[in-house]
Amino acid sequence: MAAPIAAFWLRRDLRLNDNQGLFKALQSGLPVLPVFIFDTEILEVLPDRADRRVSMLHDVISQLKAQLEARGSSLIVAHGNPLDVWPLLTKTYNIKKIFLNRDYEPYARQRDQAVFDWAKKMDIEMVGAKDSVIFEKSEVTKDDGKPYTVFTPYSKKWMARLTSEDLAPAPSENHLQHLYPTAPLPLPSLESLGFQYTPYEIGTGQPNANLIDNYHETRDLPFIKGTSRISVHLRFGMISIRAMAQLGLAHNQKWLNELIWRDFYQNIIYHFPHSAHSAFKPDYDHITWEQNDAHFQAWCEGKTGYPIVDAGMRELAATGFMHNRVRMITASFLTKHLLLDWRLGEAWFAQKLMDYDLASNVGGWQWAASSGCDAAPYFRVFNPSLQQDKFDKDRLYIKKWVPEYGTAKYPKPIVDHKFARDRAIARFQEGLADAKNSK
Repeated sequence: MAAPIAAFWLRRDLRLNDNQGLFKALQSGLPVLPVFIFDTEILEVLPDRADRRVSMLHDVISQLKAQLEARGSSLIVAHGNPLDVWPLLTKTYNIKKIFLNRDYEPYARQRDQAVFDWAKKMDIEMVGAKDSVIFEKSEVTKDDGKPYTVFTPYSKKWMARLTSEDLAPAPSENHLQHLYPTAPLPLPSLESLGFQYTPYEIGTGQPNANLIDNYHETRDLPFIKGTSRISVHLRFGMISIRAMAQLGLAHNQKWLNELIWRDFYQNIIYHFPHSAHSAFKPDYDHITWEQNDAHFQAWCEGKTGYPIVDAGMRELAATGFMHNRVRMITASFLTKHLLLDWRLGEAWFAQKLMDYDLASNVGGWQWAASSGCDAAPYFRVFNPSLQQDKFDKDRLYIKKWVPEYGTAKYPKPIVDHKFARDRAIARFQEGLADAKNSK
C-alpha cells in the first residue's frame, strides 16, 4: 500500500500563497498533492467553445503546475465529473484527507455534498476552509440570528465585527516543503477539453494604492481606468480577498464597500439559493415580461440606438468585461425599457463576463429588475441619455465602442424613453397588484 497522502482540491482559489485550505492541508502531517478538476458539469453547459475563461483557466492551471513542479511536486489536472474523478484518484493514490475551500453557490454545495458523502463511505476525511470571503454563512447576521437582506445594516455589522485576525494571511507559501514529491504529471490540452484557445486580457490583479485612493472619484467614469479590474482575479482566487480588504481598509472605504457587497451577495445566495433563478421577492415573479426576440438581439449586439447601452454591450462582446456603472445602465435598460425578463440578461452576462460570479451577477440583475434584496424601487428607471451626459459627457467611451455614433449608420432608438418608462411602471404595478390579489 502506498504511503498515505492528503489532497488539496483547487477550485476558486488558484494560488499558492495566503490560501486557507492549502495552509490547513500543509499542516496536516500528510504530504499534500494538489488537484484541479475541469468539471464537465460546468464546461458542458458553456455554449461557446471559444470561451475566454476556459483559455484563461487553462493558462493559470499550467502556471500553477509549473510552480509546483519547481518545488518537486506537481498538480493532478483531471477532466470529468468530480464524483467520478475522486474514486479514480483513490485507485492510484492512498488519499486519507481531502482539503478544500468552501463554495457557496447552489451547484457547488450540491457537488461538494455528494463528494463528502462518497468520501465518508470511503473513510476519507474532507476538511473545508473559508477563503473566498471575509465572512461566510451566518457569521454576520441580525441580532436574532437571521440573515441580513439589506446591505447598509449588513455592512455596518460587517465593519463592527471585523478584526485584524479576520484579515490575517494564511501563509501557505511558507509550508510548501510539505507538498507530495512526484514527477511532473500530464496536463490535458485545451482541445481535449473541447475548447479552442481565445486571447484574453485580465491585467495583473495588483491594484496600485493611488488608484484605490481616488476610487470614489473615478469609479463611475467608464472612459478612464478608474477601477481596479481585480474582479476576475477575485472570482478565481488568483489573489487573496484578505489582502484586498487590507488595501481597502488602509486606503478607501468606498473601495472596501465593494468587497463587502461581494460578501453580502455570497451571503444571500447561501441563505436564499432560490434567488439564483427566481425573484428574491416572490411578488415580482408576477410581472408579465415582454416576448421580443428582436429587442433582445438588438440589446445583445449593442444596436439599441442608445449609445451608452450599445457601448457597454459591445465592450462586453469584445473583451469579456463591462464597466460596473454601465452594467447597471444596460441591466436597467433591458428590464425596464425593453421590459424583458432579467434572467435573459443574467444568462447573457453569465456567457460573456470574464469575471462572472453567480451571486454578484444575480444580485446585480435582481437589483436592476427591482425583484432582489435591497433593490432599486420599480419606479426607478434610468434615463440612458442622462446617464451618458453624467458619466460620459464627452462621449469618449461611446466613441471608442460605437464608431458609427453620430452618423447615418447608427440605428434609431428601438424604443422611446417616455413610452418605455410609463409602460414599465404600469406593468410592475399590475404585476404587484396581481400578486397581492392572489394571496
